Amino acid sequence: MREIMVKTPSMTSTIYIGEDVIAKRLPVLASGQTNFVVTDENVYALYGEWLRAKFPKTEFFILPSGEEHKNFSSLQTILEKMTQAGLRRTARLFAVGGGVVGDIGGLAASLYMRGISYVQIPTTLLAQVDSSVGGKTAVDLNGVKNVVGAFYQPCEVWIDPTFLKTLPEREIKCGVGEIVKYAALNAEILRLIEENTERICDLGFLTTLVEECVRHKAKVVEIDEKETGERKSLNVGHTTGHAIELTSGLSHGESVLYGMLFETRMAVRAGVCDRAHGERVIQLVEKALALAPCSKPDFSKIETDAEKARSDKKNTENGEIMMAVAQDLGAWTLFSMPLESYKSALAQAVKDGR
Repeated sequence: MREIMVKTPSMTSTIYIGEDVIAKRLPVLASGQTNFVVTDENVYALYGEWLRAKFPKTEFFILPSGEEHKNFSSLQTILEKMTQAGLRRTARLFAVGGGVVGDIGGLAASLYMRGISYVQIPTTLLAQVDSSVGGKTAVDLNGVKNVVGAFYQPCEVWIDPTFLKTLPEREIKCGVGEIVKYAALNAEILRLIEENTERICDLGFLTTLVEECVRHKAKVVEIDEKETGERKSLNVGHTTGHAIELTSGLSHGESVLYGMLFETRMAVRAGVCDRAHGERVIQLVEKALALAPCSKPDFSKIETDAEKARSDKKNTENGEIMMAVAQDLGAWTLFSMPLESYKSALAQAVKDGR
């Protein structure tokens, strides 16, 4: 079991990685107080009996699966169940699942009695490599992703790679989207992937990548917990990616891959991104998309879909669309453009790949 510390102004969190993490940490953190488990129906179908054995006499909330259930209605129901369970400030919430469960479970923990302790137990590759670390919690509102939320750090994150063994192949490949994001920002991760492209979906290799990505994110979060500077680098591909996700039905990871593809092409064309590094990132994204067969966005409507980017919380005060891109090896930058220019540039980026 490996440990990674994340020290922020609000608190110190510990990330544990290994197949023995739950066996070692559960007795420490699940005893001595009332516990509450938030999971989803897919995870519960696979691990319900195991979870019940690990958390006896514990109230469970089982969320319907899917991003569409990460909303105020579900959040209210979770908080009502926590109240009915008689949880006090000493209680601890365990969020067991993918990014949706982690986001809404963490937000519920931040709100209940003005904040109770919680643990992230990510069960998907995407959650293990990215969303479970750093304390971002949120729900969606009026078709805008993650617009209502809080920075609220978990006391611990338990990353057990054995969960990945029960993931559908597409879910494994969807998590590659966030891994490629880190590769665009981190020379060592980029090297590892380029030298082991044929192993990108191998669970043993993925465990190595998860740890490298988590270490990168932990350093960034320590520097900038509330995303006022350096943490914005982790939004590479996410402005356009979120817009695609909301309109296409693709998963978050798949959408981020398309977002990186189009935004990198836009940045290269605008002279914002080093051409050689941009082409390197583009090639990696295209390989990842080939490894992860999925539905393509309706490219004939991409300019209309770009309207969704108007509500992105990363945009400038005057409404320009803001994007983060990997500028060069180990370097990143922000660049923005008015909506109409963004629409045109996005349409050209799509066309460049045909």
